[in-house]
Amino acid sequence: MEEKLGTAYYIAPEVIKKSYNEKCDLWSCGVIMYILLSGEPPFNDSRADNDAIMKKVEIGKYDIEQGVWKSISPEAKDLIKDLLTYDPSDRISAEAALKHKWISDNSSCDIDP
Repeated sequence: MEEKLGTAYYIAPEVIKKSYNEKCDLWSCGVIMYILLSGEPPFNDSRADNDAIMKKVEIGKYDIEQGVWKSISPEAKDLIKDLLTYDPSDRISAEAALKHKWISDNSSCDIDP
């Protein structure tokens, strides 16, 4: 895949570089999880300017230690780190994400990918 498509807040760094595979969707899942747990996106820009947001995504730095994150479980933070791993070849797979401790400990059904 070689087109730059996506919403600035959710786009993976490799999509911005126009060289990506299915792992870009795991990045987006990490962004969604981050938002659901904290109430704000990991790569936020006060100007809400798409270019500024994408520059932050390209850098790939986010915080999961300050503020609300102090009350979030280590397992949840670990899954976010696995999903928001900058290098897609090191990023967790969908199957591994579904088997992650945070998912299995908080799921009421058996997940067998």
